[in-house]
Amino acid sequence: MVGSAMAIDMAKNHDVTLTDINLKVLEAIKAKKSELHTQTLDVTDKKVLQQTIAPFDLVICAVPGFLGFETLKSIIEASKNVIDISFFPENSLDLDDLAKEMQVTAIVDCGVAPGMDNVILGHYNEIMKLTDFECLVGGLPKEKKWPFCYKAPFSPIDVIEEYTRPARYVENGYEVVREALTDCDYVDFDKVGTLESFNSDGLRSIIYTMPHIPNMKEKTLRYPGHVEYIRVLKESGFFSESSIEVNGTEVSPLDFTSKILFNEWKLGPNEEEITVMRITLKGENSKGLIEEITYDLHDEYCQETETSSMSRTTGYTATAAANLFLDGLFSEKGVFPPELVGKHEPCFEYFLHYLKERNIHYIKSSKILS
Repeated sequence: MVGSAMAIDMAKNHDVTLTDINLKVLEAIKAKKSELHTQTLDVTDKKVLQQTIAPFDLVICAVPGFLGFETLKSIIEASKNVIDISFFPENSLDLDDLAKEMQVTAIVDCGVAPGMDNVILGHYNEIMKLTDFECLVGGLPKEKKWPFCYKAPFSPIDVIEEYTRPARYVENGYEVVREALTDCDYVDFDKVGTLESFNSDGLRSIIYTMPHIPNMKEKTLRYPGHVEYIRVLKESGFFSESSIEVNGTEVSPLDFTSKILFNEWKLGPNEEEITVMRITLKGENSKGLIEEITYDLHDEYCQETETSSMSRTTGYTATAAANLFLDGLFSEKGVFPPELVGKHEPCFEYFLHYLKERNIHYIKSSKILS
């Protein structure tokens, strides 16, 4: 869903080839945007992957998280500049030396969150002495269907990863690891009402790139009640990767659960959903005053283009980065999470303007605390 939105957006100004392992997916997208070239590709075949991308100027990588790190590594080894939105568990900065050696620019984690929250953080880190950073974010269906009141606008196995991967925070200057789905709070949002937030592993690169900020936290948003149902599944072993025997057949509970939830969570082609995000930064401004700055995002399914909100907010952040690179605004070599791109004022403004052109609005507010 996200990959197709990015390809269609890039095709406005560039010659684009879209690849996927599934021919039917490619045919459906080409029917929507005939200018796209399509090609089947299994990214796990390293040799074929590198041969396929050889003629191109830039690669945008949007594979499921479990494929992300090795795919990104293969792209960099092929000396190709790359924008990546794969939510993989490995540390992308481990590929920085390789990217420098291959003279490659790799902008990673370039979605909505991680992604635009990092861009905004990078900008304010340059102009304020920050003490606090918090990001609350979630993609939600407009229609609440019991029991989960949720639909997955991206790979369901990546959603389950959010529920199982330990969450890392920074509190009082120290990294803290907590279980996902813990520390639930209720938060009110205009147009949506009350949502529940819970721990998830979204800080990622900023733990390493912003170690001077003493308090940093990222939490996922869902409709109230969702977390309890997920915790029941988790505590009951439904997300376990250890195989169990059922009638003489070895079965992975995680694979079984993913299959069940894929149908339960599958977002219909024209099913309306929303993306909600609130980024809060606090610290000392240039006048020596303690200021709190908030950016709120509320985005909905686009009827005109038939594009999901999560595809828009995630995908268009990545295509902003792609066009920003192709326009020559950022050309440093190495691996760069978005905060290291957003710290440059022209890049920060480029992201906001690019998204605003596509009717994605980050609404800023601020108040002086002391």
